[in-house]
Amino acid sequence: MSDTQTLIENRPPSVAHLFVERVGRTPDAEAYRYPVPSATGQGPDDWKSLSWQGAADRVYAIAAGLVDLGVEPEERVALAAATRVEWILADLGVMCAGAATTTVYPQTNAEESAYILADSGSRVLIAEDAAQLAKAREKRAELPDLAHVVVIDAADAVPAEGDPEGWVLSLADLEARGAEYLAKHPDVVQERIAAITADRLATLIYTSGTTGRPKGVRLPHDNWSYMAKAIAATGLVTQEDVQYLWLPLAHVFGKVLTSGHVEVGGVTAVDGRVDKIIENLPVVQPTYMAAVPRIFEKVYNGVAAKARAGGGAKYKIFQWAAGVAREYAKESQDNFRRTGSASVSFALGAKHKVADALVYSKLREAFGGRLRACVSGSVALAPEIGFFFAGAGIHILEGYGLTETSAASFVNPGEAYRTGTVGKPLPGCEVRIADDGEILLRGPGVMEGYHGLPEKTAEVLESDGWFHTGDIGVLSPDGYLRITDRKKDLFKTSGGKYVAPTEIEGHFKALCPFVSNILVIGADRNFCSALIALDEAALLGWAADNGLSGRSYADVVAAPQTRAMVQGYVERLNGNLQRWQTIKQFRLLPRDLDVEHGELTPSLKLKRPVVERTYKDLVEEMYAGAKEA
Repeated sequence: MSDTQTLIENRPPSVAHLFVERVGRTPDAEAYRYPVPSATGQGPDDWKSLSWQGAADRVYAIAAGLVDLGVEPEERVALAAATRVEWILADLGVMCAGAATTTVYPQTNAEESAYILADSGSRVLIAEDAAQLAKAREKRAELPDLAHVVVIDAADAVPAEGDPEGWVLSLADLEARGAEYLAKHPDVVQERIAAITADRLATLIYTSGTTGRPKGVRLPHDNWSYMAKAIAATGLVTQEDVQYLWLPLAHVFGKVLTSGHVEVGGVTAVDGRVDKIIENLPVVQPTYMAAVPRIFEKVYNGVAAKARAGGGAKYKIFQWAAGVAREYAKESQDNFRRTGSASVSFALGAKHKVADALVYSKLREAFGGRLRACVSGSVALAPEIGFFFAGAGIHILEGYGLTETSAASFVNPGEAYRTGTVGKPLPGCEVRIADDGEILLRGPGVMEGYHGLPEKTAEVLESDGWFHTGDIGVLSPDGYLRITDRKKDLFKTSGGKYVAPTEIEGHFKALCPFVSNILVIGADRNFCSALIALDEAALLGWAADNGLSGRSYADVVAAPQTRAMVQGYVERLNGNLQRWQTIKQFRLLPRDLDVEHGELTPSLKLKRPVVERTYKDLVEEMYAGAKEA
């Protein structure tokens, strides 16, 4: 048996066990770093640290406090908060109490939040602030199982008239109760942890879903223990790393990063405020960061817009450097695949050196200057954007997984990464491609099933453990997986030709630095069309240089010059597509797509049916009387 197999197969029952081991090994080492607003409220935040032992003191107090509230093993405790250190401490506290965490996105509206709380049977809600408390209070009549709401921001833990006695308390109150309970019952948390078995429920994550009601994915403790060990086995993260964690922890991608961190050690800097990422990176100086493609797209568009604003000469330099970066990345990756050496020709190396001094070095400094690797997941990264960052020395390792597989099933292997693929399976994960191209997975990361939905579980999970992902992909002879589309997103035109819309959308994002979101349409139609939303910051920068200065976003979008500009990028896109894939018509949307309007999931996936319904008139307009094939 290999060392990796031993590491995976001899895993403990839960991450709670791993946490106890981690605290025992490195009690005084820094575990978490988190921002605190400066005393004056002006200027940058102060960053505080928490050691592993300091974290354990709070985690065990939270666990004991939950026991004191009457929470039993496997009972659900919901967490509705943005990414912050208290989220992680609370989640570990729930785990160490032997209970199970139900995750709720803070953006979720009152109706859907209530559905998740009721469907999960959550006994306690740990809510971030007054806004989250208000949602629970509004729907309290529909939540007979909800015995308590614990509010993280203590000043917001204000009981209201009509609240049952003790229904609302602060996280500080819960920890104080836990400390008192531990004084009387010092072994209670260790006893709860010792009683955890691998098959007990650890987490209920409700898929945000692009259609229909969310389904609760049941992930037992063994899923997370396996993930922690598998992440360690890849060698991608070490105890010397500083991870910058901003991803939503209600999402499985963010959640798995916390499990890996407990096993590996190192430092995790936690701050979920997306508008603070650019400000935080030079302060945190991470060596490792996970993100979704939209972040890299926005950085790329921002760099391009800044270069354009600097004048024609600067923009030409940027375009040249971007081309060199892509050429450099493709050649070095090809050579590494063939020879094991990421070498390039002398001439390309010389051009790259000049481009590095002019462009790439500044880009790396913006990321903090120490970034060794980024992991990208959730949706596909456009390969041309990936090649640009790779050539600029920011190595984006794409990975792949689903909520139903505990997030991480594939990841690119460090130096041997291949842009445009999601890498190789994690140790212990099996993969096969069905006859219709669907990716099937089996292994310790696969869910137990959907909560209370045996029929839905049977639709995707075979009796022998194979899980149907719903994604279409291709495996290379040496085991690298490339995702080509979602099975349900593939459509057939009225001419009988299959089209993979996400592939076309990815190509367009790489071509057009002004696009924010694009939706390709064409099912049962005689040609393909697109709804295109533009990035506001990039667009207004372009507008200032094209006689549209001072106009609103909506006015710029409606301007003929803007349509002509986008038309040029559409024509470039069409030049690289098969005839039946080409975009014959498009419409620019009056605003960007967003989570608040229900057009994107909280993990920024397109809700295609919602967008098509919202802009039905524009879609019909594109096809009215059209005869093009």
